[in-house]
Amino acid sequence: MAGTRRHGAGRRPTLEEVAARAGVGRGTVSRVINGSPRVSERTRTAVERAVAELGYVPNRVARALAANRADAVALVIPEPETRLFAEPYFSDIIRGVGAELAEADLQLLLTLIRTPKERQRFADYLSGHRVDGVLVVSLHADDPLPDLLERIEIPAVLGGRRSAHESVPYVDSDNTGGAQAAVEHLIGRGRRAVATITGPTDMYVAQCRLDGYRAAVEAAGRRVDPGLIGTADFTEEGGRRAMRALLDRAPELDAVFAASDVMAAGARQVLREAGRSVPGDVALVGFDDSVVAHHMDPPLTSVRQPVQEMGRMMVRLLLEQIGPRREGGVPQDRPAEDPRRHVLPTELVRRASS
Repeated sequence: MAGTRRHGAGRRPTLEEVAARAGVGRGTVSRVINGSPRVSERTRTAVERAVAELGYVPNRVARALAANRADAVALVIPEPETRLFAEPYFSDIIRGVGAELAEADLQLLLTLIRTPKERQRFADYLSGHRVDGVLVVSLHADDPLPDLLERIEIPAVLGGRRSAHESVPYVDSDNTGGAQAAVEHLIGRGRRAVATITGPTDMYVAQCRLDGYRAAVEAAGRRVDPGLIGTADFTEEGGRRAMRALLDRAPELDAVFAASDVMAAGARQVLREAGRSVPGDVALVGFDDSVVAHHMDPPLTSVRQPVQEMGRMMVRLLLEQIGPRREGGVPQDRPAEDPRRHVLPTELVRRASS
């Protein structure tokens, strides 16, 4: 059996030496290292044996440059740091995205965009082809970033949508169905005056959860009372402000559906300050089934959405777009049911708060 070739201190074996050891061409070695299916099993085995014997380590930077790629993906969150660190949704998305990118051997670049200047700076950064694709979450209706990504032809996937007619590939949850299930649960428990605290009205996710609230109220044969609708911003302070306003307008309310667990936590604090017991006086339901729901007193009934799985699926969809570019091919025609658009199911998790 051939012995392992020794190299001088600090010198790495080259691709050409691997090719010579395996008895193949340099291009064949490159295809094997990059996982191309266009090599026989016998050839692949010979190359892998040569790589192991020589201790060859691929030069990641050189590979990326040769393939005109960066081996990196940007995750963009157009929100302030206060929301990023306060809301479990973002940490769960980052976990899902990070885990899937690690399996694909790609680097994650986390980017916060809070101002038009920062958006332009990011666009300039993208023009240098420093990332292979972009993931964007927490979108507002007027956010121009997805359209910018389409114009400069950077592969992109959204977590959520800007509207029902979103043109960019996305992964979303059944926000309308989840909200409807939450409110139907409250009505089924005999609650007569069911209020809701919504997210920002310029976010499609908030619109969908409000639509679900309305659908459940109307399905029960009741009139949707605008006085029972409080608008907030998915923050705990927003939940507190909206809950105070709801109690002022509708002191008779006996249930609240908050469109996020974080807002439900703010509402719970105000209810306690007002001397309203949960669930005795006011039943309370949130959305996300985050760690916040588990740690509230009493534990919060909440709509579970698979946030980490959403992050993973976003990466998978992005890699489908990046793949043909990395292999030098062209995307295939897609079927009528576009697999670039995924809506994942939600589930109501019942706990003591309702």
